[in-house]
Amino acid sequence: MATVRRNSIISAGLIVALFIVLYVMRQQGLMSAYWAMILDLALITTTSAIGLSLIYGFTGQFSLGHAAFYGIGAYVAAFITKSYGATTLNFTLALLAGALAAAVVAFLVGLPILRLRSDYLGIATLGFGVIVKVFFDNSDKLSKLLGGSMGMTGIPRITTFPWVFWSAVLVILVARNLVNSSHGRACITVREDEIAADIMGIDTTRFKMLAFTLGCAMAGLAGGLYAHLYAFLHPKSFEFLKSFDVLLIVVLGGLGSLTGTVVAGMGVVFLQEALRDVLGQEFLEWRGVVYALLLIVLMILRPQGLMGGWEFSLDRLLLRRGKGGKARGAA
Repeated sequence: MATVRRNSIISAGLIVALFIVLYVMRQQGLMSAYWAMILDLALITTTSAIGLSLIYGFTGQFSLGHAAFYGIGAYVAAFITKSYGATTLNFTLALLAGALAAAVVAFLVGLPILRLRSDYLGIATLGFGVIVKVFFDNSDKLSKLLGGSMGMTGIPRITTFPWVFWSAVLVILVARNLVNSSHGRACITVREDEIAADIMGIDTTRFKMLAFTLGCAMAGLAGGLYAHLYAFLHPKSFEFLKSFDVLLIVVLGGLGSLTGTVVAGMGVVFLQEALRDVLGQEFLEWRGVVYALLLIVLMILRPQGLMGGWEFSLDRLLLRRGKGGKARGAA
């Protein structure tokens, strides 16, 4: 217990130190406003990708509708702040409402479709993503504030670095604690062999629903942060093709690795912007080709992803001294 407490304190200290360093760099102009916004976007994308990692990476549920839940959270959160003002309290409630709305929709949608498996589940979630995109296109008939196919404007720009940083930290901690719990081990069992999990007495439907609902709630939270970062929403930003971007991050990082998802999420966003900076607007036309080639090369050279099933742990970095003074690695 003492070791666990010590590692928790050190981890918290490292996270706070990282936040302070990045915050000071932004405040002192050591990081340009452009790259500061890219950092915010990378953290938001990582927050969303962690949700899909729980669904696909740890529970094995092949979902292609993640962007739809991202969009639900974005539109719900933006609608609340536009309607009731951009105070800190309203923004907090808007983010929670966006995450909750995504979770409720995920639960209702999951009841029928999570009975499906493999490609059939992917097709069902893909269809749901198309439905949500069409709904956003015609949302102005429900409320003029939603903008419809012209996009939602007038959203207050109140997402700041502390909001995206600590939201990402919160999501990572929730996901890590879930994965390391008995519920997380049950989810991994479902991923490895759902029939065997059924035979062992595991309620597979319950754990698939848990991972799907929680993962979509994380996407909804990320969507709310995204809406108030760019102050504009367009249905095209949440079409089903956007779900492949998040899926790419999870696969690149390694299925069953939160560390890999974080590394890939941050890396893909920064790589995309760096290539855009070098190649200009032409990169957007060839982005799909670049991503596909990157994925093919990775699957050939390292099919388990960048990190495989490896997770970052202080125990692997800190060395303890034995009685004889010899260093030995912590298990």
